Amino acid sequence: MFEYLPYIFGQLVLPGNLALMFIGTVVGIIFGAIPGLSGTMAVMLFMPLTYTMSHETAIIFLLSLWIGGCSGAFIGSVLLGIPGSASAVSTCWDGNPMAKQGKASKALAIGMTASFIGTFFSAIFGALLAAKTADIAFAMGPWEYTALCLVAMTMVLAISKGNMFKGLAATSIGLILASVGYSPIDAEPRFTFDNMYLIGGLGMIVVLTGIFCVSHILVTFGKGFVENPKVSKEGLKGYGLNVQDFKNEAGNIVRSFLIGLGIGFLPGMGSGLSNLVAYSSAKNASKTPELFGHGCESGVWAPEVANNASIGGAMIPMAALGIPGDSTTALLIGALTIHGLEMGPMVFANSGDVVYLMFVTVAVVALLVFAIQMVCKRYFPYILRVPNHYMYSALLVICLASAYVDSGNLYKVGMMMFFCFVGILMAAGGLPNSPLILAFILGPIMEKNMLRAFQYTGTWTTFFTRPVSGVLMVVAIFCVLSPIFTAVIGRLKKKKESV
Repeated sequence: MFEYLPYIFGQLVLPGNLALMFIGTVVGIIFGAIPGLSGTMAVMLFMPLTYTMSHETAIIFLLSLWIGGCSGAFIGSVLLGIPGSASAVSTCWDGNPMAKQGKASKALAIGMTASFIGTFFSAIFGALLAAKTADIAFAMGPWEYTALCLVAMTMVLAISKGNMFKGLAATSIGLILASVGYSPIDAEPRFTFDNMYLIGGLGMIVVLTGIFCVSHILVTFGKGFVENPKVSKEGLKGYGLNVQDFKNEAGNIVRSFLIGLGIGFLPGMGSGLSNLVAYSSAKNASKTPELFGHGCESGVWAPEVANNASIGGAMIPMAALGIPGDSTTALLIGALTIHGLEMGPMVFANSGDVVYLMFVTVAVVALLVFAIQMVCKRYFPYILRVPNHYMYSALLVICLASAYVDSGNLYKVGMMMFFCFVGILMAAGGLPNSPLILAFILGPIMEKNMLRAFQYTGTWTTFFTRPVSGVLMVVAIFCVLSPIFTAVIGRLKKKKESV
């Protein structure tokens, strides 16, 4: 790792890279703070703009967008009571009551500090653990990789909001879309309908921007914009924390950090789950659990440390295994592939300098985010006052430009609009986006390894007879069946209580 420090330092001090890091961080914070947007959307929108950049510059810019988005999500939670993204849902429960009690400055200070702690130290842990994880991955064959991809998708199914079968439907759509084009082994065309534009498959930007971004913009336009809520900027001066605050929350911080790092490492999980688990753990461990939900400081520390610690955790399987820890790392894998960098165990031998550049960039951006938020804390209310009709119009233009830059022809722009209507239908049917994104990214990887496994043994039983793949297959099956068992057990309990 240390032999790469001169290279990493040389990349980070380049004026162009520094400028893009600052721009990406500011844009990410704004996307994270505004409800309905997120760091993931920022990465998706601006990814095509990085195609002409060097891979080092692209990595720095995209990671800055992501880290800024994750760290800025608590702003809307505290000042509006509306989470900027799924990663800050539980921050609302105590952050907004603190703001209503006149403690907005302290709540924001906790959010800024907790985000920094989670991001910075998870990046250090990620840099230390990723190479060791890659060494373990060398012992894995196509059976284990197939099972690992299956676990990643089924874990998202298990926590899909509402009906688990809707998550399964979204996953199926993602797998179908990923199979368009030539088969990876026998080069048989699939779902191309003799269309030359479909032979090479569906572009990631075209599909995901249409389903995830443009559909959201049009649905929001269709519902009509309400007047922006008034946000007070009073009492936002100063830092707001002292040494005693850190001493009181030391155990909570460490526990939440480990929860976030561990959940981030699990394929398909991420900050959307870790903040909820950390909040529940903090409440269960507290001597005064009745204070949670009424402006308890521990209820802000826990989710913000955990959701940002998930960043470093999610980057470990992304780099070492080529398996995304969450939907954003899935996008980053696609972006890096376009730049000729294939994540996986061999990446440390082939491009170790780039991998450690990623982890160091996350740590540096964490410092930059903290500095920007400290200086601009009093201006946060202005971010939340941006008129929606101006902001969403600009985003729609960026989406159209992204689709054209990605492909260089207007056909793909029209295709993006088609997938926009697919996204609208999914939203109307209550189908979640995360399973589709993971299935679309992981589908080709899983298919390639599954076909290789069948070529080697010719039977499906090997997936269960090999120890590691067998355990992973059992975990995948459990993830699919667990919501069903939970629902059945719940109904039986209700029947017993009624009797």
